[in-house]
Amino acid sequence: MTRKSVGILTIGQSPREDVTPSIRALLGDSIDIIEAGGLDRLGDDKIKSVCPDDQEITYISKLRNGKSVKIGKSKLLPLLQDELTKLEEKVTVVIMLCTGDFPTIHSKKPLIYPDKILNHTVQAILKKGKLGVIVPLEEQRNTLTKKWGNPNLELFVEVASPYEDSDVKGASQRLKSQGAELIVLDCMGYSETHKKDAMEGSNLPVLLPRTLTARITAEYIH
Repeated sequence: MTRKSVGILTIGQSPREDVTPSIRALLGDSIDIIEAGGLDRLGDDKIKSVCPDDQEITYISKLRNGKSVKIGKSKLLPLLQDELTKLEEKVTVVIMLCTGDFPTIHSKKPLIYPDKILNHTVQAILKKGKLGVIVPLEEQRNTLTKKWGNPNLELFVEVASPYEDSDVKGASQRLKSQGAELIVLDCMGYSETHKKDAMEGSNLPVLLPRTLTARITAEYIH
């Protein structure tokens, strides 16, 4: 039997040694993982070329050297498309390692978006109520408020980066005090430790996109 393979496409640089082990643990050893990154072709001297302009949708990801980088969506898209086109020739399915929305990206193989999984999971769990969302960057607050807009949900947003020393527990406590009933950690950079901190800070259920996405992928591929 031919081994199945899953592609992991990060918006930063691969490999994502901070994220992939979490996904591998849920997919199992029988599945091969092949990684690629939108910024893989860029050397350190070219990274500034993807910095966001004013008012541009901003993402954050990790480089191979361990540093985080802010990325402008318009600059990222062509790089991401090129890497995806090469990656999907080698795999059965691809996981987009970002909770952002990329409607202009074209794929030949199934492309799993954590953003859609999170959104539909929240709709299934919390049809009406108060949703708390923790995001990495202050610049993302307005964009993500629009993204999570739902007439049946009252939204509360706090900022705590997964890539720097930040107070995820404190952010979750603030969401709890505002009345949140469910918390979403809205970035693939958040880890199981961040989820634990958020649960301890709020005593609320917390959705972690990296493990939620990996479970859905495992269900699809096995």
